Amino acid sequence: MHFKDYRHLLATYLAPQGRLVVLLALLLCGDIALQLVNPQLLRIFIDTITATTIQTPVLGIALLFIVVALLQQAVKIVATYYSERVGWTATNALRVDLALHLVTLDMGFHKKHTPGELIERVDGDVTALANFFSQFVIKVLGNLLLLVGVLIVMLFQDWRAGLALALFTIVALLLINSVRNVAVTRWKTFRQASAELYGFLEERLHGTEDIRSSGAQGYVLRRLYSYTRQRFRTARSARVMSVAVWTMPILTSLLGTMVAFLVITWFYQRGEMTLGMAFLIFYYTQLIFQPIQAITDQLDDFQKASAGFVRIRELLQVQSELEDGPGVAFPKGALDIEFEHVVFGYGEEDMVVRDLDFHIEAGEVLGLLGRTGSGKTTITRLLFRLYDPVKGTIRLGGQELRAARRADLRDMIGMVTQDVQLFHASVRDNLTFFDQSIDDQRILQALETLGLRDWYDELEDGLDTILATNGGGLSAGEAQLLAFARVFLKDPAVIILDEASSRLDPATERLLERAIDTLLQGRTAIIIAHRLSTVQRADSIMVLDDGGIREYGSRLQLASDSDSYFSHLLHAAHEEVLQ
Repeated sequence: MHFKDYRHLLATYLAPQGRLVVLLALLLCGDIALQLVNPQLLRIFIDTITATTIQTPVLGIALLFIVVALLQQAVKIVATYYSERVGWTATNALRVDLALHLVTLDMGFHKKHTPGELIERVDGDVTALANFFSQFVIKVLGNLLLLVGVLIVMLFQDWRAGLALALFTIVALLLINSVRNVAVTRWKTFRQASAELYGFLEERLHGTEDIRSSGAQGYVLRRLYSYTRQRFRTARSARVMSVAVWTMPILTSLLGTMVAFLVITWFYQRGEMTLGMAFLIFYYTQLIFQPIQAITDQLDDFQKASAGFVRIRELLQVQSELEDGPGVAFPKGALDIEFEHVVFGYGEEDMVVRDLDFHIEAGEVLGLLGRTGSGKTTITRLLFRLYDPVKGTIRLGGQELRAARRADLRDMIGMVTQDVQLFHASVRDNLTFFDQSIDDQRILQALETLGLRDWYDELEDGLDTILATNGGGLSAGEAQLLAFARVFLKDPAVIILDEASSRLDPATERLLERAIDTLLQGRTAIIIAHRLSTVQRADSIMVLDDGGIREYGSRLQLASDSDSYFSHLLHAAHEEVLQ
């Protein structure tokens, strides 16, 4: 880590809060000034009561001391409030930037990192930076100023005592600086262990039903023990190394107290120092320990923050393998799709699709068949440009996908799968994906067009009905209804249906069939199917096998050709083609 990296981080996230940062700095400087004033009042108080029997000025000094002490506590409270505000504002802005960065990364990155791990990176690592944003620079500088202030005051009071304290302070700071970075690497390892633990928890909690039904609780608990043990060990290692940092003030405190007692004893026995002055030297010596301890605490936090910042910087430096194109203008209406000798694999060696070469006319419906792992879903991912092919070219509406902006491309394509992702939000927000530009009248018209008005009328609070997490409380059919309405509102040029009705009861499936007919009008469509009945509306059929095209042609021609693979599938399934 370099100083310029931290400076850039502070400038990026504290500059928008410039006024609050200045106010916080002034409050901390005020706190320092008050800490320097109160010992002087105590010295005057002690010298007064030991030199005279007049009590009137003593009461005034005591009252002033109480007022200054209360004012100092008030300043601390206000400074704490604003430091928390600055810290949370800065870290929340960083969380937003990290989240936006993550959603722009390609699917290859997300296949390597679990959601739980990324949550820990976005929240856990950033939380470790909260103190760095809100207090580190100000408190370190403020406590250094307090140190300088104490030494200057002591030099004016007695240059010999001030010189002794100055030498002690220099030695203490050098010792602290020598152990400044000893635990950074171990704290980084601890952050990684935490991320792995949360990634494991996220995956297993998501699969609770499967784990319980298969009796795998024991295995999961053993794995959880392994992850928590690793986290404990890395935390212990980091904390042990951090001991070298926070034990330094203890040693310097003992050394400083010894120096103070020696100086006080020497001058007091020689009659060159009053009792109040002796107390002042001892008080300032103890006061010096406060900024040294505070600086030490900040350095300890700084080591944790440095570990978090290293991981955050590494994450921000990860760039998507997919680069946005300059942008192209897609034609209006349905778009043709062309795959030209496309080769792709999720690994460097295993190719999932090999030399795919086909063309779907604008407005045509393609039925895509094949065994699991034959490459059906991969075709849709390539069309969405979640991945780029290793070789070959993909065109949509005559435009090469790499030349288009990804956001523009994905606006042209709508997809409905058997697993619908719903959010803990209103029906309106789930239908519009939180796009407030879509008014309620348009939503209701879409539901009416798709034949879903009866379903809508059964909702307790209409569009304001709140859905539970991931659509809890909705049947699979109702979730699919929402997904079809969502795509209809998007009004894409291309529709992809990936077994969208495979989990539905016959009554709901009939309702969805009407919605599909409406949705496909005037659009190009790809229907991925395992059941042959779902491709009866297709104009053409493509059968994939081991990443290649086994058969491709008109649905009616293939069905009537007794030698075709599609015809054999129909015969085996005892299904007839609808004319």
